Amino acid sequence: MDTVEINGDCPQDRLGYANTMPSLVARDQSCIWHPFTQMKIAPDPLAIVRGEGAYLITEDGRHILDGISSWWVNLHGHANPRINRALAAQAEQLEHVMFAGCTHPPAVELAERLLPRMPPQLTRVFYSDNGSTAVEVALKMAYQYWTNRGESQRRTFLAFRHAYHGDTVGAMSASHDSLFTASYSPLLFGVERATVPNDYLASMDPDLDGGGSEPLVDLELLLEERATDFAAVIVEPMVQAAGGMRVWKPEFLRRLRELCDRHDLLLIADEVMTGFGRTGPMFACEHGPVSPDLMCVSKGLTAGYLPLAITAASDRVYEAFLSDDTSKTFFHGHSFTANPLGCAVALAGLDIFDQENVLGRIQGIESRIRAGLQSFVGRDYVRDVRQIGGLGIVELTAEGGYLANVGPRMAAAFLERNLLLRPYGSIVYFMPPYVVTDQEIDWVFDQIDEVVSSVMSNGS
Repeated sequence: MDTVEINGDCPQDRLGYANTMPSLVARDQSCIWHPFTQMKIAPDPLAIVRGEGAYLITEDGRHILDGISSWWVNLHGHANPRINRALAAQAEQLEHVMFAGCTHPPAVELAERLLPRMPPQLTRVFYSDNGSTAVEVALKMAYQYWTNRGESQRRTFLAFRHAYHGDTVGAMSASHDSLFTASYSPLLFGVERATVPNDYLASMDPDLDGGGSEPLVDLELLLEERATDFAAVIVEPMVQAAGGMRVWKPEFLRRLRELCDRHDLLLIADEVMTGFGRTGPMFACEHGPVSPDLMCVSKGLTAGYLPLAITAASDRVYEAFLSDDTSKTFFHGHSFTANPLGCAVALAGLDIFDQENVLGRIQGIESRIRAGLQSFVGRDYVRDVRQIGGLGIVELTAEGGYLANVGPRMAAAFLERNLLLRPYGSIVYFMPPYVVTDQEIDWVFDQIDEVVSSVMSNGS
């Protein structure tokens, strides 16, 4: 068994390890089951013991640039001193209290400060724990909205092909049929799915960049024929993330809002990934601009520190639940709803946005990423190059989708260069924390260039 040296008297000495103990990886492999991982054949996990700014630090002292913001959650860098202080201060006051029948200052202040930054129709905050549950809450709210109004026939949801909304049963149902959902298909409820014309896709390649003016034929036909069957339309504004990092033009959002208004449908915006500056503005809906009836946020909400999520609702939705009839209550909750520690670090994150010109910094990151991507446009082994906000995407011509074997090969090559990227098969994306420097961005694109060129020249 691999071991690492330790210093001084410690419990491991008394257990017989004689100044050594099993490595973190060895200990992990004896007791942990990792997400999205085939445990029989997966490479050893990275043993991360510390974070600092844009870097993750391993057990053996390597500094690895976090090129995917630790699954898109980290905004202001690892171990941010300002957020650390806010977390410690809140822990001295109140670590948790049930949120059914109780309230507390961080939850109220977070709602008060966040709602004015959200699209103007949103006026109420419902707290939960993560992106999947935020979506689950939105789907349940939309469904019950219509039943509370006496229109119980509106029970179908309309989603989009390639969508990914999470891993709970409702969120999987709204997601595109894929490797992620196939094992559970008998458990899922039916959802209608529409195709977005390629005309609405954005690309850095002028030959692939759409004009955003074609009719949404699939969607319009469904709504013309069956509008009163639908409870809501759910969409990832501007970027379909786990479904292939597909970037849309703002015209799609505007057209979608118009169709929902015409057919009296609720619009759910899943901003779990796109929120908090990832696409440039604070929220991706601002690209429209559009205002949804329900909006889901998580990930960057706490800058990567703690699980917390919000489903924000409009007055229209909220008021449908107000009644002397208790059966119209929204019966949903979680043990850690509105956890004070999570709310406190979310507030500290908003302070950083306000006082350190983070949105301005994102504009600089956007320009630097765009410059770094430019050289990939038109290469014979590159299918497409896309960019929005602090997200850069290179899609290669390799076949195989999510399971394309170039993905693991590239991920391993990046790690050898002390860069953490997690390609979706043939799709390489870069989404760093906002503390990344221009020099680090340039270095990342040098690594992407060298790794991609090497892998593709050796056969995909």
